[in-house]
Amino acid sequence: MDRLNCRVTIVLLGFLCLRAARLLRGAEASEIALPQGSSITILIKLGPSAPPGKPCFIIISKRHVTVLVIKAGEKMVFTFSCQDPQNHFVMEIQKNIDCMSGPCPFGEVQLQPSMSTLPALNRTFIWDVKAHKSIGLELQFSLPRLRQIGPGESCADGVTHSISGRIDATVVRIGTFCSNGTVSRIKMQEGVKMALHLPWFHPRNVSGFSIANRSSIKRLCIIESVFEGEGSATLMSANYPEGFPEDELMTWQFVVPAHLRASVSFLNFNVSNCEKKEERVEYYIPGSTTNPEVFKLGDKQPGNMAGNFNLSLQGCDQDAQSPGILRLQFQVLVQHPQNESNKTYIVDLSQERTMSITIEPRPVRQSRKFVPGCFVCLESRTCSTNVTLTPGSKHKISFLCDDLTRLWLNAEKTISCTDHRYCLRKSYQLQVPSDILQLPVPLHDFSWKLLVPKDRLSLVLVPKQKLQQHTHERACNTSFSYLVATHLATPGQDLHYGSFCPGGSIEQIQVKQNSSVTLRTFAPGFQQEAYKQGLTVSFVPHFKEDGIFTVTPDTKNKVYLRTPNWDRGLPALSSVSWNISVPSDKVACLTFFKERIGVVCQTGWALMLIQEQRTQMEEIFNLEEVMLPKPSFHYHNFWVNISNCSPVSGKQLDLLFWVTLSPKTMDLTAVIIAVVAGGALLLLALGLIICLVKKKKKKDKGPAVGVYNGNVNTQVPRQLKKFPKGRKDNDSHVYAVIDDTMVYGHLLQDSNGSFLQAEVDTYRPFQGPTGDCPPSPPPICSRTPTTKLTTEELPPCISPESESEPYTFSHPNKGEVGNGDTDIPLLDTQEPLKPAEEL
Repeated sequence: MDRLNCRVTIVLLGFLCLRAARLLRGAEASEIALPQGSSITILIKLGPSAPPGKPCFIIISKRHVTVLVIKAGEKMVFTFSCQDPQNHFVMEIQKNIDCMSGPCPFGEVQLQPSMSTLPALNRTFIWDVKAHKSIGLELQFSLPRLRQIGPGESCADGVTHSISGRIDATVVRIGTFCSNGTVSRIKMQEGVKMALHLPWFHPRNVSGFSIANRSSIKRLCIIESVFEGEGSATLMSANYPEGFPEDELMTWQFVVPAHLRASVSFLNFNVSNCEKKEERVEYYIPGSTTNPEVFKLGDKQPGNMAGNFNLSLQGCDQDAQSPGILRLQFQVLVQHPQNESNKTYIVDLSQERTMSITIEPRPVRQSRKFVPGCFVCLESRTCSTNVTLTPGSKHKISFLCDDLTRLWLNAEKTISCTDHRYCLRKSYQLQVPSDILQLPVPLHDFSWKLLVPKDRLSLVLVPKQKLQQHTHERACNTSFSYLVATHLATPGQDLHYGSFCPGGSIEQIQVKQNSSVTLRTFAPGFQQEAYKQGLTVSFVPHFKEDGIFTVTPDTKNKVYLRTPNWDRGLPALSSVSWNISVPSDKVACLTFFKERIGVVCQTGWALMLIQEQRTQMEEIFNLEEVMLPKPSFHYHNFWVNISNCSPVSGKQLDLLFWVTLSPKTMDLTAVIIAVVAGGALLLLALGLIICLVKKKKKKDKGPAVGVYNGNVNTQVPRQLKKFPKGRKDNDSHVYAVIDDTMVYGHLLQDSNGSFLQAEVDTYRPFQGPTGDCPPSPPPICSRTPTTKLTTEELPPCISPESESEPYTFSHPNKGEVGNGDTDIPLLDTQEPLKPAEEL
């Protein structure tokens, strides 16, 4: 880099000196004389980017022209009509060298004519060497060597070398090169054309290369690239980015110090349509017993190679109707061997069917400085910057990298269920395998895709340690977290439940349908915290809620919870619930982050329902119309349910709330009521005691004393009885059984007047769950303007979901008569019941 800066400084100084000389000289005449037999021709013409406005001309013998040609043996004196001819004209100096009719002038190539005799214009020196097919020509470049550039690139100092060869009458471009690279020699046969472009201000006065005679190379060309230390080189096939010549062979020779290691990466390539042969690359690698080693262009290329090696590109006979193009751009990276390059790791995926692992470079900002590459090698030879390990095989890998933190690892595994009868209640562990944890490359992502039959099964995720939801108010500070999401085919309906890390209050997450769980690491300490990771996923019967969170708040910290799809809004018509547990000796305070949400519904209702699980008391809030409730206290487990409408774009539903626990204290009002009630009971007890005492004393006085009079009739006059035998004297009022058809018959008649046959059953207590199912909000229907929302004000409509599915809280209309069994069964009415007298 210092050498390059020095060269740029020299160029700028040369530019300033020439500019000053030009200003001093003004419109001074230029004189060019070419020796006889020099085979040199000079052409001065308008450049491709001449500025608009006042034109500039070449003045020769009082004639104004725009093109001037000077041939060998001629002498020309001319001037320009403007002060800045370098902005208008360019100059080409071409020398033809014929090696077919006479000896070639081998050796260092000189710049002719002398730079001091030429006007200050952008100059291109061209050497066109023609030779027999059996003669090889070699261009040798002095220091600094050349660096190949691709289309659209330019050189920092403006000096470029364009090299071309020939195949019969066809010109083939070998490439364009700048200074300060690794290319030291280029060998060709059947002639070569070398063009050196110099800016008008550049002070260079040497060509920088020489020509040598070589025997036939029997191929298009050979490019030699020399590495003296660590570094990289990007090289391209002939005619790049156009197609490589048909059925041709091109070779690159790399000179690498024995203590360094080289790796090859293909950056860009295309293959043509072959009729005969096959396009391929061949390596001659020192120490290999299978030289040459043959690879397809799509294969992983060799790496970790010690010492010199050759790489050759072989074309094929192309289809005349649809030839296609063959092209190749590749990079060679040379660096010191690393300690990890001699260590082999085994990743056993032989028992896996749906798991794959990818090791690739971590995205970083590009730097101008040389950065040693990071390669992953299979079987220690086939190396690449990224490798994918497929399931069903055992892989041996090693690393050629100075800093393994520049790589990261991503893995994916699919757990699917196609038969709901087989999968129901089955559980699977979501845990990073030990084969991945033992690798020296840091883990970035491990994703599990969980697939279930639609409307048949749902998923329950139970963490090894309770989870905390990541929020701005309480961010995760662990080395990893879980990202839980549901991906649907409908755009905009994906549900991202959030990011969760160990150390919170969430005991389980229930998701409705196909989901993904991604373990993502954030710090190098994951290896030390790997014992905290672990989820269990179970397949359970399908439920209607999009998500259910089971939360047991921490007694020391606030539990922050927020709706899924934070910052993007809860998807339309989705519903999420939180099952919040409250210990018996605690009271929970539910607080919302803001008073209003700001959601605007296009259709439907945006509702929030808070329900006490013990008393079943519930509050319903219209999130669009009313303010969120003030902080409320809950002494028992409760539900929070959010159900979205179809919101207007930009007015989405996002809700953040938190729960805190505090010790339960006795309420002063309750104490007063208890004292008053206790006093009242005491007074009542005292009153009863006094009454009993008085009654007992009255009985102890004995009967009153009187005189018996036998002539007095003591019987009270009464009417004669209708029946000679009294009711107390017979059993007419006693029945063996009661005939309910006589008492309740009018309730058991149908529309035809016949009696319904009721089944006789006994009372059975309810055996089902009492607090595990979230409340279901009222059915979603068209929105009508209202400011307060109660259960009575909700318009009657049909719920879009089936009432037979679990996790549904029924809201029957008033006046409906249920047809289920009650706790008072009807008596059997198949036979009429008779009084005991008639039996």
